[in-house]
Amino acid sequence: MSDDRVADAAATDAPAPERLADVFRVESLRNDGDRLVYVGEPLVGPDELERRVWPAFRDAGYDVRFATVQDTETDPISGVELRNRRHALVAQPAGGGVDEIPWTNVVMLALTVLTTLFAGSMWYYEPLSGPLDLFTGDKWKFTAAVLSVLGVHELGHYVLSRYHRVNASLPYFIPIPSFIGTLGAVIRMKGRIPDRKALFDIGVAGPLAGLVAAVVVSVVGLLLPPIQVPESVLSSATAVEIRFGYPPLLQFLSAVTNQPLTYDDPTRAVNPVVFGGWVGMFVTFLNLIPVGQLDGGHVTRAMFGQRAASIAALVPAVLFGLAGYLYLFADVGFNAPFLWGFWGVVTLGLAYVGSADPIYEESLDRKRMAVGALTFVLGALCFVPVPFELLA
Repeated sequence: MSDDRVADAAATDAPAPERLADVFRVESLRNDGDRLVYVGEPLVGPDELERRVWPAFRDAGYDVRFATVQDTETDPISGVELRNRRHALVAQPAGGGVDEIPWTNVVMLALTVLTTLFAGSMWYYEPLSGPLDLFTGDKWKFTAAVLSVLGVHELGHYVLSRYHRVNASLPYFIPIPSFIGTLGAVIRMKGRIPDRKALFDIGVAGPLAGLVAAVVVSVVGLLLPPIQVPESVLSSATAVEIRFGYPPLLQFLSAVTNQPLTYDDPTRAVNPVVFGGWVGMFVTFLNLIPVGQLDGGHVTRAMFGQRAASIAALVPAVLFGLAGYLYLFADVGFNAPFLWGFWGVVTLGLAYVGSADPIYEESLDRKRMAVGALTFVLGALCFVPVPFELLA
């Protein structure tokens, strides 16, 4: 190992090669941007290697992965550069803080505000004569409802990621012109998950936080006055009616508040803020599907370990079966069968890719197992076979 490479590594807080000697023989150590690359040969299997070296790197503020890298050396006789693949431990700063303004997140949020304002204008039947009309009227209530539910969901993941010292990005909102105005929000998990406890906490925090927000938004929306549907819309030959299916949890909130979700009078409709809660419940159910990198996949993996793969393998079949049943035996049109068939394809891919694997495999305690079971029960209360129908 060259002295300059050793000196560069010694200037950091990363573990010295000698500390890895019982599990990894370091032949060279180099800086690659903000990463440190320990090139050498493992003395134990990859999984055992990561478990053994993880504490030392984590205490020093690094994420570490076992990988292969391309190494270049010059043949002493011919002078030709030879390239080959070598085993390596790749360590990079765990990070996790916000050191500068996250402009991508800010821009995507701003665009999502605009697209949800546009969607809100449709729900409140507020015609737009110019761009500035987006910022007038009641449509901001719809925007606040949808974005608060989605934002709280993702911030639940983010806060627990920081708690467990797992590097994660701030939420990215996804704008799209639609009847909701967004495809939701996501965060990027950049660091390794240390154990099943952390995987569970991070996975379950989003659905539970988002569901609390959805309940609050739903109750607020139910208590707001209904909106008036213009006669021009009711008599329009080109108008498209969207009939929503309300999940059991939303129906329960309607009964508790003694406020209806539908009206016999076609000129009245429930306040669109309720749909912010509907969105939150629908997103909660979808995220709790127990497969792959979805929240439900994380929670199931944390609760049941490697057996979660067997559960995930059944999910696409269940969704394809639901789609087939609705198409063949239920008079619900094509929308719902297509929706669940689409999610069957999505979960098939997610099941193939697999779930996140933590470094350590210790089983969860009983309290977390109970919280996990309760979370899936709450997710089931957010399910409705026909979420919406498009009626001409």
